[in-house]
Amino acid sequence: MTASTTIPDNRPSNPHFSSGPCSKRPGWSLKNLEDAALGRSHRAKIGKAKLAEAIDRTRSVLGVPDDYRIGIVAASDTGAVEMALWSLLGARGVDMMAWESFGSGWVTDVVKQLKLDNVRKLEAPYGQLPDLGAVDFNNDVVFTWNGTTSGVRVPNGDWIADDREGLTICDATSAAFAQNLPWSKLDVTTFSWQKVLGGEAAHGILILSPRAVERLESYTPPWPMPKIFRLTKGGKLIEGIFKGETINTPSMLAVEDYLDALKWSESIGGLSSLVGRADANLALMAEWVEKTSWVDFLCEDVNARSNTSVCLKVVDPAITALTGDEQTAFAKKIVTLLDGEGIAYDIGAYRDAPAGLRIWAGATIELADMRALLPWLDWAFAEASK
Repeated sequence: MTASTTIPDNRPSNPHFSSGPCSKRPGWSLKNLEDAALGRSHRAKIGKAKLAEAIDRTRSVLGVPDDYRIGIVAASDTGAVEMALWSLLGARGVDMMAWESFGSGWVTDVVKQLKLDNVRKLEAPYGQLPDLGAVDFNNDVVFTWNGTTSGVRVPNGDWIADDREGLTICDATSAAFAQNLPWSKLDVTTFSWQKVLGGEAAHGILILSPRAVERLESYTPPWPMPKIFRLTKGGKLIEGIFKGETINTPSMLAVEDYLDALKWSESIGGLSSLVGRADANLALMAEWVEKTSWVDFLCEDVNARSNTSVCLKVVDPAITALTGDEQTAFAKKIVTLLDGEGIAYDIGAYRDAPAGLRIWAGATIELADMRALLPWLDWAFAEASK
C-alpha cells in the first residue's frame, strides 16, 4: 500500500493510544468513582473492605490460585519488582533476562545495587528474545513477560521448568489482563493498574506462590531492607499485606478506579474477553502491516509479538537510508502530526528503543478505533515524507 496525503474520512473516537498510563475502559466516567472512600483512612472498615475487594476481584478475573497471595504495594510495577528483587534474591544464582529497557533496568539493579556476583545475563536486542532454552532453572530467573518498550513477549510458559529449583520472578505489567499467564510456572508476578485496565498510576500488584512465601520465611537477605520493601516480620510473612493492609497509604480514589475497571472486565466476560479484545486489535494491525510497504513490526517473530504494546519501525528505503538521528526525527514528525490532529496521543517509541511508533492495543482499545487509526498512520507518513 502506498501512503496517501488524502485526509481519512473517519477519526478514532478515542485517541488515547499511549502505552502507559493507558486508555480508560470504554464508557469510563468520573461519576463511576462516586463511591470512593475519600477522606477516610485506608485502615478504617470501609477502606480495608475496598482494598480486600480489589484483591478478591483481581484473583477472580485473572484466575490466580487460592494458595497464591496477592498484595497491593507502593510505586507501581517498579515498586513491586524491586520489592521482590530485594526480598528474595541472593539465596542462589540468578539468571537475568533482558530484551528491552525495563528488563535491562532490573539487570542493573541486581548487578550494581544488590551487587550479586553469581548472575548470568541472557540478553537480546530490541525486537528479539534471548535463547529461552539457555535458562538455568537451578537459579532464580528474573524476566519480563511482555517487553513494553520493544513489543516482544514470551510466547508461552512452556520453556519454564516444572521441576525448577529456583524461583521465577516475572514482571507482567503489560501482560496481565491481556495475555494468559500460567500461574504454575510463576512464583512471583508483578504488574500495575495503569496498563491493560487503564487504571491510575502509583500502585502495584505483587503475587506470590507458596514457593515464594517459603523463600521469604526461610531466607534473610544480607542487606538492610527499607520498610517499604519488608514482607516478613520475625521470619513470618506479614499476612495483612495480602488482605488489603497496605504498607503505606494508598489512594482510595485510585483503588475505586481499579475496582471500576475490574467490574467492567467481569461484565464483558472476564479474562478470555480481555485477551480476545487485545488479540483482535493486534490481528487488525497485522493485516495493515502486511499490505503496507513503509512499516513493519519491530518484533521479528510473529509468535512473540505483543498484543498490547505494539512497536513498529519505518522500513521505507528513503527513511532507512537516513542517519539514526534523522530517523528519530522523522518518527517524531509522524507522532506530532497525529497528536496535532487529535488522532493519537503519545505513540512515539520509548526513549531507549529504536526509532519508530508504539501503539497500545490492549483490552480498553475498541477495535473500531484501531481500524480508524490505521489510515491516519498512512496519511502521517505521507505528510512527513514531503
